[in-house]
Amino acid sequence: MKAERHDTTIIGGGVAGLSAATFTARHGLDTLVVDSGDSILRRNAHLENFPGFPAGVNARRLLDLLGEQAEAAGATRHEATVTEVTRTDEGFVVETDEDDRYRTEYVVAATKNEVGYLGDIDGVGVIERGKAFVDVDERGRTGVEGLYAAGRLAEKPHQAIVCAGHGAEVGATLLEDDDRPFYHDWVAPEGYFTDRGRDLPPGCEEIDDEERERREDASLEAVRDRFAEPHPDEQETHPSLRRD
Repeated sequence: MKAERHDTTIIGGGVAGLSAATFTARHGLDTLVVDSGDSILRRNAHLENFPGFPAGVNARRLLDLLGEQAEAAGATRHEATVTEVTRTDEGFVVETDEDDRYRTEYVVAATKNEVGYLGDIDGVGVIERGKAFVDVDERGRTGVEGLYAAGRLAEKPHQAIVCAGHGAEVGATLLEDDDRPFYHDWVAPEGYFTDRGRDLPPGCEEIDDEERERREDASLEAVRDRFAEPHPDEQETHPSLRRD
């Protein structure tokens, strides 16, 4: 089977993986998220420590919104379980349980504590502390060029906001390593830079009042729509307690 090509393949569609995908896709990398669909956050009854939601938020709703945002940034999502990642001269080949094959320059592993699919890659350090973690530097890089780990898999605290933030940091690190013209992801009011005689930094844009109001109206409508009704999915529990 011919392998589909992507710039970046992110393994895991939880908060870390989707945050990383939003950054890499938004800044021009063809980004694929391969997700088994079983993020542990879906078991959370009500997420109460994620900034921006003073009364908490339905965890499944949050994951849906993060996925929607990654797609809006340009990422593609595919539901499958990654079974193996192998190193090649041009990067990596990612294989799934559905016999999909993806060639990719970069891989971000963000699958909580699952590391088996990385087992055949020399240079990947695995830390066993009751659960398995991938050894990374302070920016999420592994010992293999082009391979990163984000969130809980990188031994970050078991907190959604921490893992989301680390996913974003890993995405930004990948962009730096790719030498993308990236400064900071900021939409500025018209003239903020240019009226001071400064060039617009990479990754930024200036918008006028009309465009700002249009974007704010769209954001308000999106929030009203997504939170108009309770989330339709049933509450999930621990796999050992599930009944067929």
